[in-house]
Amino acid sequence: MRDSSPVRRSGPTPVSVPLIPPELDGLRSKPRHGESVAQRAGRAVRRAIASSPVAETTALTQTAHAIQQPVTTGRQISVTSIRGGAGKSTVAALMALTYAHYRADPVLALEADPALGTLPHRLGATAVRWSGTDLAGIVDPSMLITDLTGYLIPFPGGGWLLPGSQGAIGTRLEIDTYRIVMTSLRRYFATTVVDCETLPAEVARTALVTTQARIMVSPATPEGVAATRSVLDWVGGVHPGLLPTTVVVLNHVAPDTGLDVRRAADLLGAGGALVLPLPYDRHLAAGGAIRTELLGERTLRASARIAAEAMNRAVSRGPRRQPTGHGAPTAPSAPTGPSTPASPSTPSNQSTPPNQSTPPNPYGGPPR
Repeated sequence: MRDSSPVRRSGPTPVSVPLIPPELDGLRSKPRHGESVAQRAGRAVRRAIASSPVAETTALTQTAHAIQQPVTTGRQISVTSIRGGAGKSTVAALMALTYAHYRADPVLALEADPALGTLPHRLGATAVRWSGTDLAGIVDPSMLITDLTGYLIPFPGGGWLLPGSQGAIGTRLEIDTYRIVMTSLRRYFATTVVDCETLPAEVARTALVTTQARIMVSPATPEGVAATRSVLDWVGGVHPGLLPTTVVVLNHVAPDTGLDVRRAADLLGAGGALVLPLPYDRHLAAGGAIRTELLGERTLRASARIAAEAMNRAVSRGPRRQPTGHGAPTAPSAPTGPSTPASPSTPSNQSTPPNQSTPPNPYGGPPR
């Protein structure tokens, strides 16, 4: 029997470091549901009066098929923003959770924003031991996925997390290290979500042009939209083909930002990027680990649609005429709890397409 425990090639073995010191555990209050009781009751009434089960099931199936579409090589999707506080790591965590829920093949969330990044917190990690820099000195072509997962942190839904650091201030992720990790891990994971540094940092610029699709997170404020528009102009100057494979997420970090979303989408969509909103959610706004069962329904639907559109672009390297595009039915909800994906302990040297012949469960659970 093969020993699948991690084997350190050289150098000292890292020690696990807690993400939050024990004396600070009491700072966090009990997690709240993303929607208030009144909002949930109102939605239930509207659904009972005017809902169309057939339309909802059709929309769910279309979005699930877009997320689950087969890939021949690993697809890597970068998530970045122009400034801190835009919700970049939150969106990256939502995408990782959504892909891990819907897809049957291995999903990786990679943190390429090492300096006090929040991706491990959002995905429920309590301690960090191995980082991307550590793995760059370990990974080699002879390793199986069972060897690699010993260096990773599992998160709900069956996905895997590779932190960028142990939270030390001043930590840097060298560009050569990033390239080694991304190139080496691509054959093991069908989908990789990369939580990048804010632009125009070097790793973020590299991720922008080397990933198959990109998600740019913009605060849903006039100032955030103006700054993001400037970045999109710069991206279009780097390579015009990058904008059609970009999804801009208008992230509402407050209940009412006073933004005209339609006009903002028209402004940010000039050049070919697709603009999608992510509504305000009390559960996300509180920070900490994301529990999908506490997310609001609008947030779940928006996350699924963003994931579907990003995957469409990652597979085709351009926008596709999918039923999840503009004018299509609202995307269905993402998971309401952890699903049971294919076991990542199965040795794999390439991505295995999920079974497309079986329709997903229309009630939010894993595909039957």
